[in-house]
Amino acid sequence: MKQFFKELFEYSHHFNQKLGDVYEGNPDQISEKALKLYNHILNAHQIWNNRIIAKETPFGVWEMHPLEDLKVIDKRNFEATLLILERFDPRNSISYTNTKRQTFQNSIRDTLFHIINHSSYHRGQIATEFKKHGLEPLRTDYILYKR
Repeated sequence: MKQFFKELFEYSHHFNQKLGDVYEGNPDQISEKALKLYNHILNAHQIWNNRIIAKETPFGVWEMHPLEDLKVIDKRNFEATLLILERFDPRNSISYTNTKRQTFQNSIRDTLFHIINHSSYHRGQIATEFKKHGLEPLRTDYILYKR
């Protein structure tokens, strides 16, 4: 299971980095919504990583970062997730408090899958924004990545 999650996070990191390249190369064509969504993907990934390791998160879920920091944030998130995969059993559960101060418990496995699914969902929204603003959307299908 850990190897499969590692592959999923490599895939997600690969396309987050490619998104960063598009953002850096076309800053005038990136809509505010697309920029907010990319920041949100990165912030949420860090928040969930930190929930797993029981650490405070410095970012808000919709916080905006300088364009030049986005790929670095993604790389740090990816590296932190790889450490989580090394150190934690995905079958174990975590307890955490969400942004509304509600407490929940989920397995690490489900939490990791949520990070991947959440990122994919918002990359799809970014693809729509790219089309609206004259940019070629990235083809981020997992099966295409694995070919």
